[in-house]
Amino acid sequence: MVGMDISIHSCFLPHDDADAAIGFYRDVLGFEVRNDVGYHDLRWITVGPKGQPVSIVLHPPAADPGITEDERRVIAEMMAKGSYAALTLATEDLDGVFERLVAAGGEVVQEPADQPYGIRDCAFRDPSGNLIRINQR
Repeated sequence: MVGMDISIHSCFLPHDDADAAIGFYRDVLGFEVRNDVGYHDLRWITVGPKGQPVSIVLHPPAADPGITEDERRVIAEMMAKGSYAALTLATEDLDGVFERLVAAGGEVVQEPADQPYGIRDCAFRDPSGNLIRINQR
C-alpha cells in the first residue's frame, strides 16, 4: 500500500529468569534496559540496542490467566529445548560478537558459517532457551 508508514516497535520473547535475561541482553549483547516492570512475582523487561527505536519485551511466558497448567508445562518444555521463540539480530562484526558470546559462557548452537542461502551467521540460546541467530550485515 503506497504511503503507509509502519515500523516495528517491539517484539516479545519469554524469559524464565529476569535477572539472567537482563545479564544476557544488557551485559553480553550491550542492549540498554528501557523498562523493568514487576507485578506480583512476575517481571516484564524491555531492552533494545542503543540508538534504535525497536525494543524486545522479555516477558513471563505464561502470564496469561487463560493458559492452563498443561499449557504452561508445554511452554516450559519448549523453552528448555529452544523451540518456543527465536530472534534474529545483525552485526557488522559477526566473529567478534561470537567471541564475546563464547567468552561470556553463551550456549553455542552454531558457530559462524556461510549459509547456502547467501548469509553468514551463527546461533546461540539465551538463558531462557530462546534461539538467537546473528547475521553478518
